[in-house]
Amino acid sequence: MTKKDFEHICNSISSISPFIRFVGVIGDRGELLAYKRRVDLVPLLNEKNTHFQFSHIAMKTDLEGFFDKNLGEVEFVWEERKKVQTISFAIKKSRVWVSIDKKVIRSEMLRVIDSCLPIVKKHS
Repeated sequence: MTKKDFEHICNSISSISPFIRFVGVIGDRGELLAYKRRVDLVPLLNEKNTHFQFSHIAMKTDLEGFFDKNLGEVEFVWEERKKVQTISFAIKKSRVWVSIDKKVIRSEMLRVIDSCLPIVKKHS
């Protein structure tokens, strides 16, 4: 896939909901391949911690591969944290990582997930 493909994924997903804070495509070594951040948003993580977060996602993705044969491949992971909710989707060896405002109700989260899945599957 090309950088333009990754940018298209970020733009498509970020337009799903006004509650989406950030969409990034993270490579298998934790590198940020493309991203889209909501305008006028103050990031919750500084540059160093963002790098650690993306490295963590890459390591987790690699480890999850050990269970794919028995459990099937990961389609998405939804995390609820005190300040933000995140969803990550697998595209081959990359991850699409989406952060969403904490205040969003679960039905909106499910709508976002259901809207993201066809975009991600198209590129998988």
